Formats: sequence, C-alpha cells, structure tokens
Amino acid sequence: MELTDRIIVWQQNVNKSQICQHGIISHNELVRKGVNIVALQEPAIDGNGFTLASRDWIPIYPTPHGKTDRSTRAVTLISTTLKSDTWKQLDFPSCDVVAIQVKGEWGKLILFNVYNDCNNDETIRLLTNYHRENQTETAQTRNNVTHLLWVRDFNRHHPYWDNPSDIRLFTNDATEAAEKLIEAVADAGLEIALPRGILTHKHNITK
Repeated sequence: MELTDRIIVWQQNVNKSQICQHGIISHNELVRKGVNIVALQEPAIDGNGFTLASRDWIPIYPTPHGKTDRSTRAVTLISTTLKSDTWKQLDFPSCDVVAIQVKGEWGKLILFNVYNDCNNDETIRLLTNYHRENQTETAQTRNNVTHLLWVRDFNRHHPYWDNPSDIRLFTNDATEAAEKLIEAVADAGLEIALPRGILTHKHNITK
C-alpha cells in the first residue's frame, strides 16, 4: 500500500457468529471497496482463543488477550496489503478495545476499535484516561497531523444519534449513561461522524 492511499475501515458487531464473520472476510465487497481495516465487536473466538481470519487479514487482539479470564470482545483485522512498517498496535488495558496507529504522508491515524458493555462505563473511563495520559501522542503539531477515530458498539441510546421519535429508547437511565459517553467524546475532542437517525443495527428478532 502506498503511503498516499486512503485508509478505509469496515466496522461491525458480528454477535460472536462464525457464519457472519466468515461472510464478511470472504466477501469480495471488502476488496471492491478497498477496505484496509476491519473492526469487529463481539468477534467469533474459538476454544483456543483464536478468531476467524483468512490469509489476507492479520488479526490484532486486545493487549490483555490470553492473559486474563475476561472475554475478548473486540478484534481488528489488518489487510496484508497494508505494509507492516506503516502500522503498529498500541497498548490498551482492556479486552474490549484494540488500539492501532497507522502512518502515512497524510499524517497519523490512531484508531480505537471499541466494545462498550451495556451495564457499566468501564471502557468509557479507560478511553478518557488514555487520551488524558497520552496527549503528546495524540495531539496535533505543526509537522504532524493526527487523526483520532473511535469505531465502536457503545450500547448507548440518545436523540443525538438515534431516531428521536423512538422514545422507548430514552429512559432516564439510558440518557444518563449516554451523557457520560458524550462527555468522554467531547473530552477527547471528537465529533460524531454519522448523521443522526442513520440505521446501524438490525434486531435479531424484530428485524
């Protein structure tokens, strides 16, 4: 891959389905779209702790993977077309986050593949701490353009990004939890990329 090329990311929660994950990595749509990075949440992990991949993809596991009893809920696949000297994994203390850095003539991209638990804010707290403790690494400088990107399943609902007419999603507890996420995003200096109301999830039962 030439340094001047674009980075294209495919992000999806596969709900631990081997069939779904196999369908993604074997589909020629990734090649047609020029996808370099696949960010999976709730990936398919076998009994030996390995995810499903093909020879065209290098699986990157969270830093603590295999060193703890906690389940791995995020895996990033790097295309073998992306030169190995243009990217590296960054240490992050969670089995729910994979952090990588990619460099090119356009600058530096720090990409966080994030799964956030429905029942707690631990991942959000760790992301906030990381950005505060690594400001030198993530900051813009005159000679270095740094791009930050969170691709994620945050399991949070708010009128900022959901359909505002779907009021069943916006309980007091759900809104309070989402506000913590909004604060973390603002703290990191990020902005939401998708316009409000874009459908990003198909319910397994109701479709």
